[in-house]
Amino acid sequence: MKDNYMMDISFGFKSPTLRWASAFLIALVCFNPILAQKKDAITIAREVLDIQAGAWNQGDIDAFMQTYWKSPDLQFISSNGMAQGWQATLERYHRTYPDRQAMGMLTFTLNRADRRSRNIITLVGKYHLDREGLDNLEGLFVLVLQRFHGDWKIVMDSTH
Repeated sequence: MKDNYMMDISFGFKSPTLRWASAFLIALVCFNPILAQKKDAITIAREVLDIQAGAWNQGDIDAFMQTYWKSPDLQFISSNGMAQGWQATLERYHRTYPDRQAMGMLTFTLNRADRRSRNIITLVGKYHLDREGLDNLEGLFVLVLQRFHGDWKIVMDSTH
């Protein structure tokens, strides 16, 4: 006779090995999405930053901007002020970095990537622009990524 408070995890299998394997597979299926969220956030963050660095280092600001939400509601904040909207942010980048020398070579260091919800990830990191013949630039950034129809876009950028 089984105790009333004991849970039967036999799953109909007589073999203890099969019972433990079944329990392990169920636990893996149930808990894997929770454990993978952190990895997914980091992977997504690195993909976005890799696209940005690749486009920037080829001198292509327009391709760099494809990682941003193409909306008048995009927010870009820096020590030089705020640009509201995708078009204003694009124009600011072209004005601030008019040529390859001003753009330099961009590298990122990702310090954190946190999934805030199913469709929101926040990133915290550092950027460095190595510029020949000009002062190098470096600073910190906080990005908010939002998923739109499977694509992750930057909806808010605070870079200082």
